[in-house]
Amino acid sequence: MQAMRGEHLPVFGDGQNVRDWLYVEEHCMALNGVVESGVIGETYCVGAAEEQKHLELVHMVCKLLDELAADLPQGPCAELIEFVAHRLGHDCRYAIDPGKIMGQLGWRPQEDFRTALRKTVQWYLANQDWVNRMETRAVELKG
Repeated sequence: MQAMRGEHLPVFGDGQNVRDWLYVEEHCMALNGVVESGVIGETYCVGAAEEQKHLELVHMVCKLLDELAADLPQGPCAELIEFVAHRLGHDCRYAIDPGKIMGQLGWRPQEDFRTALRKTVQWYLANQDWVNRMETRAVELKG
């Protein structure tokens, strides 16, 4: 949404921080699987084994925005990337081991990472009113 408003896209440090990305519907399906088949008291890490560096992800989102919302006035989205100082205590990598949920419950993500990212960007483009309401609500809650 920041890119669509022509605002800077802050990237911490050099953007090499790594996270395991998972499509929200996949996460919901994993949680349903745990509720239906998981063992009470057990812990299941939900992940897709789709680690991406922050900077790479921001470039993927920018490329999708340039394609799907080509009429944005600010030009190429990647020109909005701005490197900012790391937050104190910012982890360089979150390593999720989804082996237990995959092995014991047979759960695996069904979506391809790039396809899921495209769906996510398309959803935000199609639901800007909802996003704006949520942003307004967040500001109101901060007081």
